[in-house]
Parts: sequence; C-alpha cells; structure tokens
Amino acid sequence: MGVSVLEARDVVREFRGGDGALLRVLDGVSLTVEAGEMVAVVGASGAGKSTLLHVLGALDRPTRGEVRVGGESLAGRSDEALAAVRNRAIGFVFQFHHLLREFSALENVVVPQRILGVAPAEAAARARHLLDLVGLGARAHHRPAALSGGEQQRTAVARALAVGPSVLLADEPSGNLDHANAERLHDLFADVAHRHGTGMVVVTHNRSLAARADRVLRLEDGRLVPAELAAGETVDAAGVVA
Repeated sequence: MGVSVLEARDVVREFRGGDGALLRVLDGVSLTVEAGEMVAVVGASGAGKSTLLHVLGALDRPTRGEVRVGGESLAGRSDEALAAVRNRAIGFVFQFHHLLREFSALENVVVPQRILGVAPAEAAARARHLLDLVGLGARAHHRPAALSGGEQQRTAVARALAVGPSVLLADEPSGNLDHANAERLHDLFADVAHRHGTGMVVVTHNRSLAARADRVLRLEDGRLVPAELAAGETVDAAGVVA
C-alpha cells in the first residue's frame, strides 16, 4: 500500500440554478490518490470536472462528504485555514498559466515560497532547481512575454511545485499548446509524479496525457467510473473514450 495524499469520500456538490432548481454536479464521488500516482479524469464538457478539481483543491466546499489532504480533513475549516492548506500542500496548473507578467520566470517561482516565509536566498535556489527540472534553466531571467507558450506552461508547473506540495491538480494543462509542446509537458507531468513522488489529478481531453496516467477515470452522471485507455482508443473533444 502506498501513502495516501488526497482522499474524497462520498463528495456531493450541488448548485442552485437560476430557476431555483437544485443541480447536483458531483454525486457521491470517492477517490484516493497515493504519493507518486497520476490519475487522469476525462468526461464530457460540462460534466463537472473543473468543479471536482476545485473541491479537491479546497477552492470550493462540498455540499456533503469529506476531502482529506495528507490525511487531514478539510471539513469545517475556515477560509483562512483552507488557504493555508492550498499554499502549503496543493499545487495548481490551469489551461492558462496565469504567470505574473512583470516578473521573470525565476521570480514567478520564488513568489509562492516568499508568501510562506521562505528566505530569499533559499527560495531563489529552489526556483533555479525547479526551472532546471522543467528544462528552463537558461530562460530563468526571461519574462513571460519572451517565453513560448510551452515554456510559460512549464514555468507554471515549476511554480506549482515551488513549495513542495504533496498534491498537484491540473485542469486541461496542455489545452493551448501545439503537439510538440504538449508532448513535452505530458512527459514532465509523468516524471513529476513517478520520479518525485507527487500525487497528481489531471483533468484532460488529451488522449496522450491520459495514457501516461496510472489510472484513467471518467466523470459521468456525477460519479467517477474507470475508463481504461486500451491501444487504439482515443478521447474525443467531448471527453468520450472511443
């Protein structure tokens, strides 16, 4: 048995629609992610994949059920306490990198460490190490505008890893990249999970990225079900495995 870094237990998330009707997006989702494990989540557009990531990452609260990060329950915590968990234990990579454009790649990776009180020299040294890890050591002092789309997204991965999170959550991380840059990013995700022991949940429509995962799950009718990708299978633009 591995070490569990992320757990969801019977998670329900409901929203009140404009007509007053109750919409259940997540309906009893349960998931356990171990250290070093990469889990891909596929599903049709609008199935609730981003909602799932927001709940797992303490950006949103479940209507019912429980999320645990590093064995610690998030239930009943204040907004400030949830923010502390996010800053300390969870890394996020989104389809759009959201880098600070006035800062260099190095400075972007330093920022989350400084927020946690890491000393400047230590934060800079770790940032340089992480940029080397993602293949951008020579581009450390370039601002985002001088980096390609793939380089910007790899900087975002380095930033997500800056505080040594136990969990990395990614929402369509290669959605805006060309094939070559997407493949390089996919290799990086697999390396981060398998060689560096980070638990990972990746929402994706990309079959190549899903195929690198240890498990592939489909979000369907508010629940996670196995969706193994055998040879020759694809995930179409609607998230359907065929």
